[in-house]
Parts: sequence; C-alpha cells; structure tokens
Amino acid sequence: MPSAFATNMRFKFSILAIFLEVLIIILFGIFVRYENTQPTTKDIFLYPFFQDVHVMIFVGFGFLMTFLKKYGFSSVGINMLIAALGLQWGTLMQGFWHMEAQKINIGIKSMINADFSTATVLISFGAVLGKTSPVQMLIMTILEITIFSCNEHLVVKVLGATDTGASMTIHAFGAYFGLSAARVLYRPGLKEGHKNEESVYHSDMFAMIGTLFLWLFWPSFNSAMAHADLQQRTIINTYFSMAACTLTAFALSSLVEHRGKLDMVHIQNATLAGGVAVGSCADMSIYPLGAMLIGSIAGLISVIGFKFLTPFFFSKLKIHDTCGVHNLHGLPGLLGGLASIIAAMAHVKLGETSPSAPMQAAALGCTIGIALVGGAFAGLVLNLPFLGQPPDENCYNDSVYWEVPAEETRPAGQFGDYGDHRTVNIDM
Repeated sequence: MPSAFATNMRFKFSILAIFLEVLIIILFGIFVRYENTQPTTKDIFLYPFFQDVHVMIFVGFGFLMTFLKKYGFSSVGINMLIAALGLQWGTLMQGFWHMEAQKINIGIKSMINADFSTATVLISFGAVLGKTSPVQMLIMTILEITIFSCNEHLVVKVLGATDTGASMTIHAFGAYFGLSAARVLYRPGLKEGHKNEESVYHSDMFAMIGTLFLWLFWPSFNSAMAHADLQQRTIINTYFSMAACTLTAFALSSLVEHRGKLDMVHIQNATLAGGVAVGSCADMSIYPLGAMLIGSIAGLISVIGFKFLTPFFFSKLKIHDTCGVHNLHGLPGLLGGLASIIAAMAHVKLGETSPSAPMQAAALGCTIGIALVGGAFAGLVLNLPFLGQPPDENCYNDSVYWEVPAEETRPAGQFGDYGDHRTVNIDM
C-alpha cells in the first residue's frame, strides 16, 4: 500500500467523520428534544427490546461478517462505525417526518427506530464488504438512511401497509440497495476471485457467534414495534418460524452438497432467514403453523440462493455479493412481503382489522423499486475516484486501513486434525 495513498485517506476519512459529527450535533441542538421529562411505564417496558435490538446491530451483524480470513477488524470495526453514525442520522431523518412544533421528540421508541434504520446499511454493507473504503461507507450510510426514511414513510404512513418486523422496509430494501450499489461498483479485476475472499476455521467460528446472537434476539427485533397487545403473538410466530427454518436449512445444506456435508455458509446465514421472512406478518393471526411454513420455505430458498443464485449473479449479472445478502435478506424479504399479501387476501386479522392486500403489494413494489434506484445512485457516488476505493489487490485485507499485528502461521493440526495439514494464517 503506497504511503501517499494511506496518508491521503487518513485525512479524508478524519475530516469527513469530524464534519459529519459536527453537523449532526448542530442539527440535534436545533431540532431534538426529549419526548418526556419523566419516562412512562411504556418507555421502561420498551427498554429491554431496545437492548436486544442494540446487541443485534453491534454484535450480531458485526460478527456475522467476520468470516473473511483477513478482514475481521474491518467487519466488526466498520460495522461499529456505520452503526454509530447511522443511529444518529437515522434519529434525524425519521424524526423529520414526525416533527411537532418544529421539534423532534425522542424516546426509547425513536432509539429503536434509529437502530432499525442502521440495520438497512449494515445489510447493504454485506454486499460490498471488503471492496470499499471507510470514507465510502460513511457516505453510503448518509445516503441510504435518507432514502430509507423516505421509503418507510411512504410504506407505513402513505400506503398504510403493515410491516412490523420490516421484511420489506429493512431487509428487502437493504439487500436490493446493496446489490444495486454492488452492480455499479463491480470490478472486472475480481471476476476470477481473490486469494483473501475465503474463510479459515477460526474466522467461521467468529461468524457463527454473530449468527447465534442474531438468532436468539430476532423475536425482539420483530416484536419491538408491534402493538403491545400483539407483541406476544409476534414473538411466538418468530420463534417457531426460526426453529422450522433452521431444521430446513440444515437438511437442505446436506442435500445440495455433493458429499452430503454441511456447509458453514448455509448454517451461518440461512438459519436466520425465517426471522426475516415472517417479519411482515408476524403480528397477524397466521398461527404457529403458518409461521413454520414461512420459516421452512425461507430456509429452503436461502440455501438454494447460496448454492445456485450467488454464482449466477456474479458470473452473469456482474453482481458481486460478498456476504450473500440476497439469500439472507433479499429473497426472504420478498417472501415476507408475499406472505403478508396472501395473509391480507385471506383476511387474516391484525388485532381487530385486516390489512389491505393491494397496499401490501404496493408497499413491496415501491420498496424494491426505490431500493434499486437508490442503490444505483449511491453506487455512482461511491464510484468517484477520490473516495479511496482500495485497489483490487488490496481488497479483503485489514492492513489497508488498520494497524494489524504481525501474522503468525500455525499448522491446522494445532486446532484439530481434520484430515489434512493445511497452513492457516492467524490474524491476531
């Protein structure tokens, strides 16, 4: 890495980060106020949900992306950077749609919503993981959350659609925004692959930590914004959807692999698809049977996506989806939207009312369209040469932007003999 490039990026990143924080502080000073001088019982009740969602954002998403053998610092670190900026910017962007007396009133609910807006960027981050600079990710965070807030307002307030667990507005939006940006940022130099775009034993173990945190807390993610009377139903539906999804994902992973072995990529990701897919109708009266059917289908399409669609997207459509967000968030998000349309057509009740099938369909269509256009626009902006996109040979490598301790090489047998004696790089 040329020292001039590193120095140049140091100043660009530092100046941009400080500028954004100063801007946000000024905007908070002008617009943001406490929602209540004294917290209500409802606020206190919501705080455990906020904690669960917060853990998912910082720990779950962060560790899920540590599978790359030389990109662990960036996976967790840039995830934290995006989340810290995103929750502040999301508070403002979502708050502008609900201002009272020209002020944004914030409480626990708005903090949860800010974390939700951040989740969209973290999903998109997975599609471009390893191929972007910290400067690019700061800009992507600002652009995506701004567009996300507009789409969410359209779906929830204008169309009146129900999307409690945000299958459409967060998962599908984040996935297709990221895929569209990845298409614009496509690099012909990486079409034959990259030596660092692979995992080792310990990096896959770290990624599985992220999976387990996300799996455990997903019922809170889907139910945090549900009406108090419907939260138990939302938790139950998510709980059984994820359980059914996990068994299906394990079974299909073994089935599609030619030696009948489980693929850790499938287990890390496809086991979570049930939580994504059931989100839009988790608070409806679909019964555990319906939730389990949705979860099983989600596990199936996610594994198939990883096995067949990801290579197709890369080779034919020139969409390089590093983490396979299309299979974990995109396809299950579409399934969630379709499930909500079917539930509405069947007059499945949400409390005392039934959602409108045409509005659910309109919400899904608008979300995908806005995500694709918004992602393409973001990709064009991120493609500007002065934003410091790393050269092809330096992709998927922490040492480009981080101080990394010296590598230590150990034989694989020290971690257990698995039939060969490959040498693995241990990034301390």
